[in-house]
Amino acid sequence: MSERVTNWAGNVVFGARRLHRPSSVDQVRSLVASGGPLRVLGSGHSFNRMADTTGDLVSLAGLPRVVEVSADRTSVRIDGGIRYGELAVALEKEGLALHNTASLPHISVAGAVATATHGSGVRHANLATAVSGLEFISGTGDLVTLSRDSSDLAGAVVGLGAPGVVTALTLDVVPSFALRQYVYDTVPRASISEHLPEMLADGYSVSLFTDWTGMDANMAWLKRAEPMSGPWFGATPADGPRHPVPGRPAQNSTDQSGEPGPWHTRLPHFRMEFTPSSGAELQSEWHVAAVDGLAAIDAVASIRARVAPVLQVCEIRAIAADELWLSPNYQRDSVALHFTWIADTDAVLPVVASVEEVLEPLHPRPHWGKVFTMAPPSVRAAFPRFGDFQDLVRRYDPSGVFRNRWLDELL
Repeated sequence: MSERVTNWAGNVVFGARRLHRPSSVDQVRSLVASGGPLRVLGSGHSFNRMADTTGDLVSLAGLPRVVEVSADRTSVRIDGGIRYGELAVALEKEGLALHNTASLPHISVAGAVATATHGSGVRHANLATAVSGLEFISGTGDLVTLSRDSSDLAGAVVGLGAPGVVTALTLDVVPSFALRQYVYDTVPRASISEHLPEMLADGYSVSLFTDWTGMDANMAWLKRAEPMSGPWFGATPADGPRHPVPGRPAQNSTDQSGEPGPWHTRLPHFRMEFTPSSGAELQSEWHVAAVDGLAAIDAVASIRARVAPVLQVCEIRAIAADELWLSPNYQRDSVALHFTWIADTDAVLPVVASVEEVLEPLHPRPHWGKVFTMAPPSVRAAFPRFGDFQDLVRRYDPSGVFRNRWLDELL
């Protein structure tokens, strides 16, 4: 491949022989029909080799934009290349909204769904649960359409790109709504120990941030409809806007004034008009059962002397349970610990292994698009429906058109 293509963080240089940018679904079908190996590149916001291939890489960013609201205004059909920021603006014009968003509005919807990417909120499941319909080109070249009437949908939605190339999705939508955002500094560890479930439930979306240099959390970010004033579980209101990573420019972050604004301007941590540049970081994330959230925090705290030197920030969030086979939140309300590391793979990987070791008694499930070192048998054992997923992949891609080394080891 003549052009050098990397993921967003730059830690993965793709080894594809060609990069294709089809402008129609028919062109995508032709690429699949030519045989693999073939992988789809979303917005590149994965930190492992999930999307890598020695064959052909396909970007769907050039597909015609599709935003088709249903007659009853409860769903929207979109193309496989659209990003959340684009979709949010289009939905807001229709007076509609998604139930949640991720921290970055710059990521592709299909890619986020395929990896079970999530926002935050004890009453809100991950982004993939909004999918009521999925259209993809299978390894046999067939255009497959799945709806909630199909038992395969729950297996194919968080599909890791294995069943086929997703060309369109249908998402549940709700009426547009307004939220406020507040940031609090220095959340005392004593309050976290005594009130973690209450904290994570005290808003539409709640995030705790810590750099693990001390026992207190650096900040809490709350997104909610109701106004707030005064202290919050012993934390004090921030005296100005903040960035999740200490020292980074706060102007990149969404409004934290407490003034109400449209959902898509408050739920993400970052402004849609701010485009991340180099992404000089690595990321990891593990999900544990919500009842084990404090135990997970204690586990990481026990090795914080190892974690802090290679960490930029750690975010703690809650996500509601779902029924998607490869979702980290499958059949359990969860607490997720998300780590933004420095951009030094050699220094970070041993610490990742240490975090996994201390979390192991809590049965962690990794985020598919992040850096993890769990052995494939351990990963498979963490997902009760993984065997069913293997069967589903064999049916839709019997010749392994969409396989790569990462998937081969996993499957």
